[in-house]
Amino acid sequence: MPSDRSADMVIDARNVTLSLGRGDARVEILRGIDLRVGPGERLAILGPSGSGKSSLMAVLSGLDSATGGSIRVAGQDITGLSEDGLAEARRGRIGIVLQAFHLIPTMTALENVAVPLELAGHSDAFAQARAELESVGLGARLGHYPTQLSGGEQQRVALARALVVRPALLFADEPTGNLDATTGAAIIDLLFRRLDETGATLILITHDQDLAARCSRVIRMRDGRIQSDTHNGRPGHSATGEAHAGALA
Repeated sequence: MPSDRSADMVIDARNVTLSLGRGDARVEILRGIDLRVGPGERLAILGPSGSGKSSLMAVLSGLDSATGGSIRVAGQDITGLSEDGLAEARRGRIGIVLQAFHLIPTMTALENVAVPLELAGHSDAFAQARAELESVGLGARLGHYPTQLSGGEQQRVALARALVVRPALLFADEPTGNLDATTGAAIIDLLFRRLDETGATLILITHDQDLAARCSRVIRMRDGRIQSDTHNGRPGHSATGEAHAGALA
């Protein structure tokens, strides 16, 4: 029986393209990406520099607009939305953790984590932010500013900020890139533990094969295309992800 489980997908992207420039100067960044991601998946996206993996994350997360195709994320069709529309679509649905921590330097850890809650209109923003920081082991650092925190502590704050609104989807782009190996491993352990506790779906951009192996599904990109899609050790259809979508259907 044919099935379209788009409504059940956390991500449903079809024929997504991204290009820069015009005419002879036009550069194709993404070339017809099809991708379905189900609730609770742990998806790693691997690829060499320039393969398009970070650009794919940008259009799927609403940080950038695709040139063509359609994208539905966490129940919201974000195709063709304006910058303001994309920001509104992200709110409460999508969390993002980047290699650079992007904390607001003039705000304490508690204030940084409370910001997305305040934007969403939560009356108990600071109480929720405090509980989230305690869950990542920073209950004693609530009043510290980013410059007073170590790199690992700053990334914990960034993770708390991303998860405090309980998004359906978390994007993490090289989240340990600015950390030493020991601190990075601790952050990844914390990331997966918090995902298990919150139920969020993960899209992880990484060049680390060992880190990718911790995910339930691995996509490899090259030249703006999905080269392979492996789920639980079984190869899916190259460049489409349709095998996985069919399995969920």
